[in-house]
Amino acid sequence: MAKFLYVYHGSGKMPTDDAERKAAMDAWTGWYDRLGSAVVDGGNPVGMSKTVLPSGKIENNGGSNPTAGYTIVEAKNIDDAVAKAKDCPILMDPGFSVEVAPIIEMM
Repeated sequence: MAKFLYVYHGSGKMPTDDAERKAAMDAWTGWYDRLGSAVVDGGNPVGMSKTVLPSGKIENNGGSNPTAGYTIVEAKNIDDAVAKAKDCPILMDPGFSVEVAPIIEMM
């Protein structure tokens, strides 16, 4: 099985209401449970990024497509990884997307 990186993009905010936060966590837990052993690294949410340009200039714009978090999964191929990503709870928010990329093992 190959490894794939899910990069979550979007500019939404974490729920602040306890009930909404619990519902969001339950959705993620359910999705991870359905993925089972395919989850290599459940990942984490990430904070706002800074972009370093070739000139050395720093942009504090969160990136051209702000990263919200990541997960690493195992799948047969990229099509299998994409199929698994389609049920990701982050996609319930129309402002988010999941980028799927193969991890190229160097050693």
